[in-house]
Amino acid sequence: MGWGLTVPQLGLPLLDHEALVRQLPQWGYTDLWSAETAGTDAFVPLALAATWEPTLRLGTAIVPVFTRGPALIAMSAATMAATAPGRFVLGLGASSPAIVGNWNGFDFTEPYRKTRDVLRIVKQALAGERVDGNFDTVTIKRFKLEQPPVDPPPVMLAALRPQMLRLAGREADGAILNWLASYDVAQCLDAIGEPTDTVARIFVCPTEQTEYARTLGRRLISSYLTVPAYAAFHDWLGRGDALRPMHEAWAAGDRTGASAAIPDEVVDDLVLHGSPESVRAQVQAYADAGLGTPMIALLPTPDGDLTDIIRRLGKQSEES
Repeated sequence: MGWGLTVPQLGLPLLDHEALVRQLPQWGYTDLWSAETAGTDAFVPLALAATWEPTLRLGTAIVPVFTRGPALIAMSAATMAATAPGRFVLGLGASSPAIVGNWNGFDFTEPYRKTRDVLRIVKQALAGERVDGNFDTVTIKRFKLEQPPVDPPPVMLAALRPQMLRLAGREADGAILNWLASYDVAQCLDAIGEPTDTVARIFVCPTEQTEYARTLGRRLISSYLTVPAYAAFHDWLGRGDALRPMHEAWAAGDRTGASAAIPDEVVDDLVLHGSPESVRAQVQAYADAGLGTPMIALLPTPDGDLTDIIRRLGKQSEES
């Protein structure tokens, strides 16, 4: 079982992460996973970490399949594989209409087929094959990496609902999950249908100021879970009735009301809070449910020093 941390940390300049990254293995961290929304890109923080610390597994969670061409994704993955041999994992995913369409100007159409096509193209390219042909959503003509990796990196797939989860189990090297409770893990594993590597980003706010954590959690949940794919995911998980008032308020343009309508129980399930030791135990519940690697996404907290909090959240924290 792994124990991951999302990088970079908010409020810490990218180059100032070196001292933190070097200490992570002694605290029990095995993985670093990047994100790509409106901050850093997915690759540069991992490239830096590869030069700072030689043992951590490094993964992208995720690289959107719409915002780069398949050849460029393969080239970036091959570069990372050469930078961190045997330690890099490429995580691909559809992303969201806001990131793909509103921010990057691409059409967010047929996300399942697009993700499947890019997954196949990139895996072929990383295996050193020439990619040449018509796929459902893209045509590639005679692309071949000049220096394919000696050992192609695993390619994992971000997946929410059964069709994408089955694709991750059938054609990818693992599944990346997001915005789920520990007791949702079993349902996702059943949908994957094959024994495979699994990683999940878990949002944590290590503070005993409950209202602070819930207020922040409500803001995040109302922003994310109103996206159609996440709304459908939580309908499938069984939270449709609990989240219906949020969706109705959001559709009416009442953002404040949407946040207020989220039940405490949903916030507590999806944004873990309490002391760092309590949060670490809640993260462990995901692993106990069968998840391969919990990936901690640390949210801003009014309590304590960032480095100390990350230490206390580690798998081998002195308090464990």
